[in-house]
Amino acid sequence: MTTKIEWTNETWNPITGCSQISEGCRNCYAEKMHKRLTAMGQAKYSKPFNEVVFHPEAVSNHNNFSRLDSKRKLIFVNSMSDTFHNSVTDIQIMQILDECEWNDPNVFQILTKRAERLSDFKYPFNVWLGVTVEMAKYKSRMEYLKQTNAKIKFLSCEPLLEDLGELDLRGIDWVICGGESGRNARPCNPEWVKNIQRQCQEQGVPFFFKQWGEWLPYYVCEKHQAVGMSELEMSLPILKFKRVGKQKSGALLNGVEYKEFPKMEDEI
Repeated sequence: MTTKIEWTNETWNPITGCSQISEGCRNCYAEKMHKRLTAMGQAKYSKPFNEVVFHPEAVSNHNNFSRLDSKRKLIFVNSMSDTFHNSVTDIQIMQILDECEWNDPNVFQILTKRAERLSDFKYPFNVWLGVTVEMAKYKSRMEYLKQTNAKIKFLSCEPLLEDLGELDLRGIDWVICGGESGRNARPCNPEWVKNIQRQCQEQGVPFFFKQWGEWLPYYVCEKHQAVGMSELEMSLPILKFKRVGKQKSGALLNGVEYKEFPKMEDEI
């Protein structure tokens, strides 16, 4: 299915349903979309979102994608779930990976917050494997990712909810970053994003900034004063946020759009 997600071309959902596991799940877009599809009468989404369902027909006949397409596609696997959810069996995950491998030359992007299961599997050469790191306390997910044989390993720092501090990007091939969208979205501080972009540049890792999200950050130069502030501190610009929606907030960081991808083998 085609998608508006900027870093992929299509989505493929052999699993539907999920459950919240970390702070980035609080305003889950998949849960909202699931309810909408249920209301539209789509049978695949007839179960409640908190019921994880594997759809065997999605991996049974190798007819999900055309292997004859001249143009390779980036396909996001399970945008409406988490491939490594504890309700998904090892056999079901292996069936999904087998379908990915069969559908070369397409590239399949698998993203999870449940990194502990990653090292239990071997990944086809055309699978890009990623973990979500939306807060510093989840950086341990990176270590599980690094232990895998995935050809391309990536981070999704979306929705970015705080400064991640120092990042050891050795073994990481790509970083996606973005603010949160939707009714209850939390603002994204530009200094958090700049910190990630700087470290990607220093460590030679492609950086993709997807969006500011619901809130557009901006600075105003006005005098402000608090106990203990120096004259210099009182004159610094103040960071504010304006709610303008995802489309209007855009994705400019220091006046630049960062839409970098890792190099694919035929581009090297």
